Amino acid sequence: MSPATLAPGPRGTLLLGNFRDFGRDQLGFYESCARGHGDLVRVRLGPRRLLLVFHPDAIEEVLATRSRDYVKSPGVRLLRSLLGDGLLLSEGEVWLRQRRLVQPAFHRQRLAEYARIMTAATERRLEGWTDGQVIDVNAEMLGLTQDIVARTLFGADVSRESAAIAQAVQVLMEDFSSRLHTLRLLPWWVPTPGNLRANRAIRDLDALVYRIIEGRRRSGEDRGDLLSMLLHAQDADDGSGMTDRQVRDEVMTLFMAGHETTAVALAWTWLLLGQQPAAEAGLGETLAAALDGRVPTAEDLPRLAYAEHVVSEAMRLYPPAYALGRQAIRRTAVAGHTLGRGVIVVVPTWVVHRDPRWFADPLAFRPERWADGLARRLPRYAYAPFGGGPRQCVGNAFAMMEAVLILVTIARRFRLVLEPDQRVTPVPYVTLRPEPGIRARLVRR
Repeated sequence: MSPATLAPGPRGTLLLGNFRDFGRDQLGFYESCARGHGDLVRVRLGPRRLLLVFHPDAIEEVLATRSRDYVKSPGVRLLRSLLGDGLLLSEGEVWLRQRRLVQPAFHRQRLAEYARIMTAATERRLEGWTDGQVIDVNAEMLGLTQDIVARTLFGADVSRESAAIAQAVQVLMEDFSSRLHTLRLLPWWVPTPGNLRANRAIRDLDALVYRIIEGRRRSGEDRGDLLSMLLHAQDADDGSGMTDRQVRDEVMTLFMAGHETTAVALAWTWLLLGQQPAAEAGLGETLAAALDGRVPTAEDLPRLAYAEHVVSEAMRLYPPAYALGRQAIRRTAVAGHTLGRGVIVVVPTWVVHRDPRWFADPLAFRPERWADGLARRLPRYAYAPFGGGPRQCVGNAFAMMEAVLILVTIARRFRLVLEPDQRVTPVPYVTLRPEPGIRARLVRR
């Protein structure tokens, strides 16, 4: 039995199914499916069968209870040429070994040290900002989070390569989107203009990553950071270490995932604060009470709860991971509905996070909604900006602390006032990016 006989879904064409509607407006397609057909929706994109899942209980089955029945979806696997067999795309015993290896880099005791690096990097960035200057908020956040991830996890300075990294990442984002929205994928080795651009971007990023690895191997230094953990790891059976390619895949995965998602979350946060003067004023009051003008530390985080609520609310409305995908590797079930092997299950967090069953006035930006323990009252998977289950983002605590500290460090010195007459659109690339960017004028506090 397949979802086609068990779940309702929108009508499509004989050959393409629902592919045209999906390609025309992916986020709007998810919304219309939930609105018109309920919590489980059967769709077809060309030859691929999909089940869209919108209810938290069913999401928990997919991500947690029956997680072993799934692997990452074909959509996510489009990133393999960039990320290789790193933590995001590896499966089974390989994934488990890598997860255990990486996990200590994100333990709580290391976060205080990371916090100092995060605020110092942000302060350096602010030295180049001036009162009245107009900035591209998304570009600034991307450059800042690149710097922070490189310094905290890999002990590297990539500030000189920031513009080149941003350009390469943009090329790969656009390439991912074009591949996701076509039914005729050409192999990477076919020299089309798109393939040539994407392969050149990967080579540029590879050069950076291999330079970082080579420099650390040559020095032989053990700095106790993630890169040292990777380079000094030994196989439990034969004592062999990781090859440069294996280290490269993990470094690339954590560098890309570690800076992109936080930067996008912060960009949307600044946009929402700019649109809501009351929330921006509340943030300013929090900073005045908690910090009295000084740079925040990890110890200040409990007193910066409102700033955390601001970030949480921004990720509710604009989740960087706007949809989570899995593919069944064996016969399984969701909410009592049988799924056959090969069926793709998609969890559109974009829709789940805006469901009025779980969030009052769901389209409103209201950071205060998190102040009275809402997170504890929600169904477990009604809010899942970092995914869930065994494959939940390994760096979720790192990313949340980073976002709050960056937000607070900037806000204590500047207000970001949105430039008038700009239209910002959420575009679903690998993450939910604001296009064509967010322009804001800096006003010194």
